[in-house]
Amino acid sequence: MVGTGGPVDTFSVWDYVVFAATILGAAGIGLFQAIRSRKESSSAEFLLGGRQMTAVPVAMSLTASFMSGITVIGTPAEAYRFGAAFWLFGFSYAIMSAITAEIFVPLFYRLGITSAYEYLELRYSRPIRIIGTSMYIVQTALYTGLVIYAPALALNQITGLDLWGVLVATGAVCILYCALGGLKAVIWTDVLQMVIMLAGFVAVIARGAVLQGGLTKIWKDAGEGGRLEAFDFDPNPLKRHTFWTIVVGGSIMWTSIYSINQSQVQRYISCKTLGHAKMSLYVNMVGLWVTVSLAVFSGLTMYSIYKNCDPLTNRDISTPDQLLPYLVMDMLAIFPGIPGLFVAAAYSGTLSTVSSSINALVAVTVEDFILPVCKTLTQRQTTVMNMGLSVFYGALCIGMAGVASLMGSILQAALSIFGMISGPLLGLYLSGMLFRTTNSIGGLVGMVIGLILTLWVGIGGQIYPPTEDKTNPLPLSTAGCNYTNGQDYTTLAPWTSPVPTQPDVRPPLADSWYSLSYVYLSLLGMLTTMTTGLLVSAMTGGCKQEKINPDLFVKKSDLICFSWCSKSEDSEVKEKDMTDFYSGADNLSYRNYDMKSKDVEKSTRL
Repeated sequence: MVGTGGPVDTFSVWDYVVFAATILGAAGIGLFQAIRSRKESSSAEFLLGGRQMTAVPVAMSLTASFMSGITVIGTPAEAYRFGAAFWLFGFSYAIMSAITAEIFVPLFYRLGITSAYEYLELRYSRPIRIIGTSMYIVQTALYTGLVIYAPALALNQITGLDLWGVLVATGAVCILYCALGGLKAVIWTDVLQMVIMLAGFVAVIARGAVLQGGLTKIWKDAGEGGRLEAFDFDPNPLKRHTFWTIVVGGSIMWTSIYSINQSQVQRYISCKTLGHAKMSLYVNMVGLWVTVSLAVFSGLTMYSIYKNCDPLTNRDISTPDQLLPYLVMDMLAIFPGIPGLFVAAAYSGTLSTVSSSINALVAVTVEDFILPVCKTLTQRQTTVMNMGLSVFYGALCIGMAGVASLMGSILQAALSIFGMISGPLLGLYLSGMLFRTTNSIGGLVGMVIGLILTLWVGIGGQIYPPTEDKTNPLPLSTAGCNYTNGQDYTTLAPWTSPVPTQPDVRPPLADSWYSLSYVYLSLLGMLTTMTTGLLVSAMTGGCKQEKINPDLFVKKSDLICFSWCSKSEDSEVKEKDMTDFYSGADNLSYRNYDMKSKDVEKSTRL
């Protein structure tokens, strides 16, 4: 009987068929794009889709890139254990979309960059660009390893799928369509995978509603269990999730992910007009709302079913990340192929994130490390190099899955990685975009100090996890379990993870500094970098003696977001006098405009 504990079924033949069909479908899209674009093998075509993408597919790809298997598995488990507070990230998504679309997109778009880190060289210096790119590579490799390993482990222990066999198969498929199809293959595959992800959530909610007697009953159970008390206005920064940590800290965290992360930047600068680029972020915002809403409601559905028999406390599963796979096999195994759809949904998220990461890693490696040194590469050599790097980074990400196995809760660990590294980087970008006085010395010192602080807090929080009075787990029960593995458990006890156990001796900082909400890591890194950078720049003379290209700063015209650029790029440039798109950068990879002599003179003066 569903919801009463005990072993669950494993995959049927039809589940394997549905799962395999999804993987083959993703590979097929990549191969189709490779064949379709075989005559257009330029680096711009491979890395940026020829800059001819439109808003809707790019928006779905933006959503799928970070709505990974971690989201499919981790977010429902979060709602089940801690309630619906995670839904408040919807406010963060709206703030992030506005900041990214109105400040970062116009700047990157008019500079015509391929790598987001080209900006750091144009504004500061080449060494800072190399440092920024290296930080991104380390962050992305760690995150992608987590994305590959954690869903695979959870699904392996529930469905019986071979762990490393699926890991290698996942990596091989991503390598195939990234190496052959480039960014177009990645984006169109993301569209398919996004649809499958949402279908998986809908299947869980629909079946749960049937079992529980309707969506109203699920909502009522969630309310009685305290899962709907999302608006906690306590300003304490040590509490894991409050309104302020999520809206303030979450907005900065997601801005650092979408505004300067190469995986995202590469998508919106692939759009054929600035209007499409901006619109892709606003459509993506709606996609994020839908995804997080379905994920959270899936968690509430899970609570309604297991409110009297928690599988984790009952030792039916060993980690929180196995909750949703366990639920799927418990209530959907009687429908052959449906559990396969869910596994396909989780792995579609994994595929979309891994392929996005591989393509972005190739882009920054080529643009930031190889082309500045090897300027005489032929088109064929560049194409072969792009494919070879796709294979290399695919293998590296699979290897990093082993490192990811040492981390705790996948959702929090994934977001913590971005907070620790992207926060200081965001501070470096904002210092350069908003303040003319910030110089290379100040920017570098500020970023280093910001990075040291965030790593100190983030790693300390992993070693000494916050206590339950900071994380606020909600009560769960095993009173209704028919199968208890022969052990006696206290009912209505807050959830406590069997692993990792907290150290016996906790230093004084463990309950203060190390207990800072992981959502605030980005904000801490950003503010530290900007404040320190400005102070050091002031002490070292600022940029008064340097002539800085005005295109490297935020302009008032960037903030006008109500126009839809439906005209062709050539007429758009002519009418708006946007010849400054390409000034100040000798090595920019995108030169599709025929500039007139007057335009060249203006760029030279700048």
